[in-house]
Amino acid sequence: MDLTTYAELAVLLVNSPDRLAGLAGLRALLEESGRPGHASRLGRDDLDALRELREELLALFEAAADGDERQVVDRLNALLRRHPVHPQISDHDGEAWHMHLTEGGRFSDQYIVGAVMGLASIVTGLGVDRLGLCQAPPCRRAYLDTSSNRSRRYCSERCASRANVAAYRARKKNGRLDSGR
Repeated sequence: MDLTTYAELAVLLVNSPDRLAGLAGLRALLEESGRPGHASRLGRDDLDALRELREELLALFEAAADGDERQVVDRLNALLRRHPVHPQISDHDGEAWHMHLTEGGRFSDQYIVGAVMGLASIVTGLGVDRLGLCQAPPCRRAYLDTSSNRSRRYCSERCASRANVAAYRARKKNGRLDSGR
């Protein structure tokens, strides 16, 4: 079971606050992220639960960006206690038998369990430093660093490029660039 894809649900939620303004935005987010079947099952309770989870996950990513490993683990443990995993074997949509972290409850229950278990897997398998917030001001979007050399610092290539250009211009302005030699 690849829990990284579940952890990406957490990143998607943290980075989509505008999509949680109403059910239509959340439905569009799910459809765009390849989960159109879930969009039709959404209710107001799901939206409220995912808004609450987003705030908790944002605080978790901020703690990770600050290097506060203990706070990250404490927050994950609290979420794991509140949202227990009920694994089940499934063969939906013509797929072979595979594991699901939970099949019961509301859509938000399934989303929350997946996101939290995915993050717990990343933290225990790769380390807290694999969770981060983009270092390109003013972005601060969440990301997962799954690189082999733990080098990711930006949420996207766009932010990395923007930060590199800004750093180049700052060096040029301060006269710290070689004159082509």
